[in-house]
Amino acid sequence: MVTLVIDGGVIHARGGRAPAGARETVMRTSLWTILARACLAAACALAPAPAARAQSFQTAAQHAILVDVDSGSTLFEKAADEPFAPASMAKLLTADIVFEALKSGRYTMDTEFTVTEDAWRRGGAGGGGSSMFAQVNSRIKLSDLLRGLIVQSGNDAAITIAENMAGSEPAFANLMNQRAREIGLTRSNFRNATGYSAPDQRVTARDMAKLALHIIETYPEYYKIYAEREFTWNKIKQQNRNPLLTLDIGADGLKTGYLEESGYALTASAVQNGQRLILVVSGLKTARDRAAESRKLMEWGFRAFEPRQVFAPGETVAEASVYGGERGAVPLVAKKPVRVLMPRGSADRVTARVVYQGPLTAPVEAGSEVGRLRVMRGDVVALDQPVYAGEAVGTGTLSQRAMDGALEFGTDLMRRAFDKAAGKGETKGEATVEKAANPS
Repeated sequence: MVTLVIDGGVIHARGGRAPAGARETVMRTSLWTILARACLAAACALAPAPAARAQSFQTAAQHAILVDVDSGSTLFEKAADEPFAPASMAKLLTADIVFEALKSGRYTMDTEFTVTEDAWRRGGAGGGGSSMFAQVNSRIKLSDLLRGLIVQSGNDAAITIAENMAGSEPAFANLMNQRAREIGLTRSNFRNATGYSAPDQRVTARDMAKLALHIIETYPEYYKIYAEREFTWNKIKQQNRNPLLTLDIGADGLKTGYLEESGYALTASAVQNGQRLILVVSGLKTARDRAAESRKLMEWGFRAFEPRQVFAPGETVAEASVYGGERGAVPLVAKKPVRVLMPRGSADRVTARVVYQGPLTAPVEAGSEVGRLRVMRGDVVALDQPVYAGEAVGTGTLSQRAMDGALEFGTDLMRRAFDKAAGKGETKGEATVEKAANPS
């Protein structure tokens, strides 16, 4: 990796050799020219300001993440990729599967499901957990089952949904894991629809935040149910278990959870002045701690940050080298504004890095996703979003392809020699261009 630091308009190269970069970034122009051009494209959006660290906030939660939805910035994280038992927060994915079925037209809110004896026994009042108190063999509309699931956190509602949609809860769990992969929950695994304790049922705070965002953005008409304060079924009124809904902080969802093994947890979202934050916490000792820590994190997130635009939509972020093309490089762009939330008065180091598997092979289609832009704020991955080919690059002439082949062969030999001299194994595939600067 080669790091270029922008200092008073002068580019300083750090890293005495160009290992993978030599192979992936040099094509028909020099490595340093391409790196300089790519980094300068990203440089001017970031420059200096005064002190404080983004992670200065402390929480008693064992796992936590706080995300700004508009920018995608991570404002705070603590063990956000370490697995834990989701408890009833697993019902978020149960609800998501129902929402998808409603949106596709396979079911309607008036569709009725039958409460099986299994759902009544394991998920009802006798099961020892939260319940909507559904009667065995009764038929309940999906509109009511969803409220039993979301507002009352009913385990009987979750099992009824699973068994009616998939035939059995294990079969429904397979649907959950398939759906999790589609959404991008790469580090989570589900074994039931309720969140009941299971040895290998685990999620991460980052994955739960992704799931919450997916629900909010994909199903706005159904997401409104998460804000309902109470629901009555079988003449029993129950309050929504989300403690933030009763506080004046703009909360409008999502779901609590508790298991003895993982403590008290919450996936929540709130909006203030048009800004939406998503919060996940887990591992708190009491329900009171959960409410207090969640409120503190939300309030801190709303007041302690300010947005900084790094790149405008369509602005060139960097360039990716192209093998066998009519041109040796293609500009990489973001499709939406790239904004990072910075702590007010912060001088945290900001690093923008573009990572792609390269060189790209011609032809390259305009608008195709070719890499990721990762912005680090200090030690925090503040932003991770795709970048796209800003232009099409057609296949080059025979002589251009022959030149690229010769350069590729030569740089591959150089890379192998560097790796051998350094005592390292072969490196290949990933090209990284990094630029560091202070935020403006």
